[in-house]
Amino acid sequence: MTIELSDGIQVDIDTIYVESESSPDEDRYVFAYTVTIRNEGEVPARLTNRHWKIVDANGKVQDVRGEGVVGEKPHLKPGEGFQYTSGTMLETPMGTMGGSYLMVTDDGKEFDANIPDFLLTTPRILH
Repeated sequence: MTIELSDGIQVDIDTIYVESESSPDEDRYVFAYTVTIRNEGEVPARLTNRHWKIVDANGKVQDVRGEGVVGEKPHLKPGEGFQYTSGTMLETPMGTMGGSYLMVTDDGKEFDANIPDFLLTTPRILH
């Protein structure tokens, strides 16, 4: 899924159910997500903070905030990209995830690159 965000920031997100780490009998469903962030704008920008809202099928919400992503604060010049993989766990076989990245341009402008909700689901749960 490719999402065009604010100020030329583009994000591609791929998700996968990690069966080997999951245990449905114990309500443990693990998902990995790979994010590719690209700066298609005209000004260099740094990703400084992240915010994710993860909601399972029972409505349980995980609110995740922190500096950077996977221990880094990538600085993206126009045309550059950064990719990382992370994961999350749900208590149900389906849920959603969305949020934002706080970006700061080299000239000090801050903006939120909002990421619309995307689906986390085990295989064969949806037709």
